Amino acid sequence: MEVIFSGDLSAATLVLLFGALLLALGFEFVNGFHDTANAVATVIYTRSLPPTLAVLLSGSCNFIGVALSSGTVAFGIIALLPVELVIDVGSGPGFAMVFSLLFSAILWNLGTWYLGLPASSSHTLIGSIVGVGLMNSYLSERPFGDGVNWGKVQDTGLALLISPLVGFFAAAGLLLLAKLLIRDKTLFTEPPKHGHPPLPVRALLWFTCAAVSFAHGSNDGQKGMGLIMLVLIGIVPAGFALDLAAAPERIAALQADSVAAIGYFTQKAEQQSMESDQAKAILSHYLRTATLAPEVYVAAMVKAQELQQELSGITSFAALGADQRSLARRDAFLVTETINKLNKAHLLPDDDRTKSLLSLAKGLKGVTSFIPTWVKFAVALALGLGTTIGWKRIVVTVGEKIGKAHLTYGQGASAELVAATTIAAADVWGLPVSTTHVLSSGIAGTMAANRSGLQMDTLRNVLLAWVLTLPVCVLLGAGLFGASLFFVLRILGMQ
Repeated sequence: MEVIFSGDLSAATLVLLFGALLLALGFEFVNGFHDTANAVATVIYTRSLPPTLAVLLSGSCNFIGVALSSGTVAFGIIALLPVELVIDVGSGPGFAMVFSLLFSAILWNLGTWYLGLPASSSHTLIGSIVGVGLMNSYLSERPFGDGVNWGKVQDTGLALLISPLVGFFAAAGLLLLAKLLIRDKTLFTEPPKHGHPPLPVRALLWFTCAAVSFAHGSNDGQKGMGLIMLVLIGIVPAGFALDLAAAPERIAALQADSVAAIGYFTQKAEQQSMESDQAKAILSHYLRTATLAPEVYVAAMVKAQELQQELSGITSFAALGADQRSLARRDAFLVTETINKLNKAHLLPDDDRTKSLLSLAKGLKGVTSFIPTWVKFAVALALGLGTTIGWKRIVVTVGEKIGKAHLTYGQGASAELVAATTIAAADVWGLPVSTTHVLSSGIAGTMAANRSGLQMDTLRNVLLAWVLTLPVCVLLGAGLFGASLFFVLRILGMQ
């Protein structure tokens, strides 16, 4: 934080910085009252907690989930972005990318919230990212779609597609299993119109509400963290391009592994020199397309050499100037992602050289993919506060309009246990999933298993929002990116 308030940034840069940060926190705030309402619907409609206490419990657990998150999902989101915009995030197109992503995601989330539709913030953000990538490729006169990381989009899309199915069938199965094993019929009957359920039942539903909220914070909260880090890296590279708290031993290990990487790529290279900008362009193309050409090894050798020179003779990243840190981060990104892509394609040798290469990639990721504590807590606060505001519209849909019968304790607990487990697993794998879709599909699954009946009008509207979210946000992201790019290039004069 001291880098931001050191006085080295101009007034215009500070305005740009705080505008972007407020927008990113605004996305998480909207995410809070849009998505987290799903977690409190069950405890409210089973009368296990009054609405005010339910929302406070959920908001607190969201806060804790964000604060304790690993950051894996945050940088998984960044991996979806166009490579050249991530590398040069401090440029005009980089800023246009961040602003257009956040504006389009917030607009769609607010629209679906106003209509009371449980839509996915994950789908919203990913659709916006794809739109930015498509527009970026169109404006740069490359083959249409060349700027989109389609492999990562496919992995993420599968997670978003499969997770609601998991929610539906797993919650239905868990409810049926509970009916076989638990003799207490209180769990499976409609809650009384007055009074509260027995304490053990309430405790179970308090736990499931807290678990879903915690899992939501640990997964969804990371999306905002990733975008905030992009903003900070682009505007204040001196403080955020590299982890200034990295120990001297970590830097020494990077220096040693970079020498080993140079040796490997030199052996594979067909020539021994290349211009730095050319190497950057070749590796960017390889990361976008996964098309391996002999020049990739030459380019990787050049970037590994530059990285080794940037790290040479230092015991702290603070010893590097602001521009040097920015360059070192760019080279570290290119080298890391190239090694990981070669390894994923099984193109690295099965010997000690690969161990050094993977050690280098892991070490570089550690010093470039970090989340400062204050960023975590800012996002946690935004998400927690958002949970306490505007929750009612989505809660009414989830609690009253999915099934034809009133939600039972067993149905609520089954849906929430499945949702919490699914989201937690996705968090471990670094995949963004939709809390909204997993939980609402889980409730639908329990209604189907209980033969309670489903309100097809609501399900049709939810399905329509689910189907439309990606294409609408692709169009929003593309259109806003084009408009933002015109603004920053023509009006602000940024390159």
